[in-house]
Amino acid sequence: MADSSKKVFLQSSEISRRVKELAGEISRDYAGEEILMIGVLKGAFIFMADLVRALSIPCQTDFIRAASYGAGTESSGKIVMTKDVELVVDGRNVLIVEDIVDSGLTLQYIVDTLKARNPKSVKVCAFLDKRSRRKVPFEADYVGFTMDDGFIVGYGLDFNEQYRYLPAVYVIDPVGHHKNEEQQ
Repeated sequence: MADSSKKVFLQSSEISRRVKELAGEISRDYAGEEILMIGVLKGAFIFMADLVRALSIPCQTDFIRAASYGAGTESSGKIVMTKDVELVVDGRNVLIVEDIVDSGLTLQYIVDTLKARNPKSVKVCAFLDKRSRRKVPFEADYVGFTMDDGFIVGYGLDFNEQYRYLPAVYVIDPVGHHKNEEQQ
């Protein structure tokens, strides 16, 4: 990624510090209990891995894949689930781990789907929250960072399946960035 096409939004040191703080909050809230952490693929996998390692309580992990994004940068509004959880949700404390809450449509769909399976509780931990983009009322229980608007990549977040590997989070102009890539 050319330096002119990205602007640092979060340094890796800021991310690491906040993940540890979130893990502390979650560990305190669930002290003496086990949780089932369900990561929303693909974007949440790095955040979830760091979060799991920072917890001081037992947990099991599973993954779900649902999205309202197509190949573009805008939410399509239609939710598609392509991978369901494999572990039993019934009677368990479920913590959904998401990379970013944007429209709220995807997470509301996932929460409703999992609540229908009779868990003890369902909460959401989001790495990033873009409240200005909501299409439905939705509030995550744990939020790493908030931002107004902008398209971001890195730390699991992608643009057309690229840049997930970046250790920091960058704001990019996806239109200008796409043009830059075509010119290279």
